[in-house]
Amino acid sequence: QVQLVESGGGLVQPGGSLRLSCAASGGSISIAIMSWYRQAPGQQRELVASITGDGSISYADSVKGRFAISRDIAKNTVYLQMNSLKPEDTAVYYCKEVLKTYAWPPTLDYWGQGTQVTVSS
Repeated sequence: QVQLVESGGGLVQPGGSLRLSCAASGGSISIAIMSWYRQAPGQQRELVASITGDGSISYADSVKGRFAISRDIAKNTVYLQMNSLKPEDTAVYYCKEVLKTYAWPPTLDYWGQGTQVTVSS
């Protein structure tokens, strides 16, 4: 059973930085699509950044140039480096792992419990 544990959230002033971590157990991130999502109060959960098994990376337009997703396969951990933070980045940030099964269902999705990021002066 895959388990994801996020950490690194907190309160930061506008313009500041945070690094989120997502430690995975029960499944190798090297063969998964690992993503960071966020959900602000009253808003839908939105995709922030993803990294595929072969290392392809994508970002939401709202975070391009400010956020960076990376992974350490040896530690089975994915990171989200967040720079130049804005108040509108305030949300609960979730880690998601998607594994292909080559069976039914075709994928298995796993979520972490989330970590709060608050950007405020």
